[in-house]
Amino acid sequence: MTEAMRIPESELIINGDGSAFHIHLKPEELADNVIMVGDPSRVDMIADFLEDIEFRHASREFVSVTGWKNGKRITVLSHGIGPDNIDIVMTELDALANVDFATREVKKQHRSLNIVRIGTSGALHADIPLGSYILSHISVGFDGVMNWYANRSKIAMLDVERAFKKHMNWKRGLPSPYFVKASQKMIDLLSDVTVKGVTISAPGFYGPQGRVVRLGLAMPDMLEKIESFRFGDYRITNFEMESAPVAGFGAHLGHNCVTVCCAIANRYLQSSNPDYKPLIRNLAEVVVNRLSTL
Repeated sequence: MTEAMRIPESELIINGDGSAFHIHLKPEELADNVIMVGDPSRVDMIADFLEDIEFRHASREFVSVTGWKNGKRITVLSHGIGPDNIDIVMTELDALANVDFATREVKKQHRSLNIVRIGTSGALHADIPLGSYILSHISVGFDGVMNWYANRSKIAMLDVERAFKKHMNWKRGLPSPYFVKASQKMIDLLSDVTVKGVTISAPGFYGPQGRVVRLGLAMPDMLEKIESFRFGDYRITNFEMESAPVAGFGAHLGHNCVTVCCAIANRYLQSSNPDYKPLIRNLAEVVVNRLSTL
């Protein structure tokens, strides 16, 4: 699609009030700096760190506010659970930034967003303590979302991907994993207060992350193989469900994206910390303060 082409109504649905179909934000309501969270209740928690809140929208799992911190405008948005929701949210955020909603044409001047996703995850090594903040320098997509888009290999780390699939003896029929780097700008913003991470985004919480309840696994030795994978200095550090498509869409669409997760479980030690909310609140305050410096 060229920039002069009008995007059909069926491809980009705009609500009657001029907002994006799912997330209900209008173009003028979106700040350049964005914090994304899975849990809608975290939006109001993060809003406590902002000043001069302009609005609050809520539709299904998508809750949003825009406010100010130290003279910088910040939008906070919940995306719900899973990589399929990231496909929706990242596409609509980019449309709000780079599509003229009146003419339905791509804007000639590209607008780049700074996006930090805050989440929770399970660490995969004994030397990553509960409560650690893991910054996803690299994300591994078990979800397959980016494989639906053209030129996915241009954003992927193909050498690591090939080595990983060989190490895992990757099973045919499962989505082909992709490795994608986060924005260096956002890594630099948070690297001094975080653990360096290589994070798997799984398309589910149980089987896709190696958990067994009543159904067996297609790859019963998956966790053991993941824990033992090495490629140079890289090792897989944690599991969650959204970082890879966030980084992938960011790389494709020209946005600065990264995910940072609080380790609330350690899969290797089989331990967990259910009282993690104060840690998330502290992490959110750090992210708000750092974004307000951009």
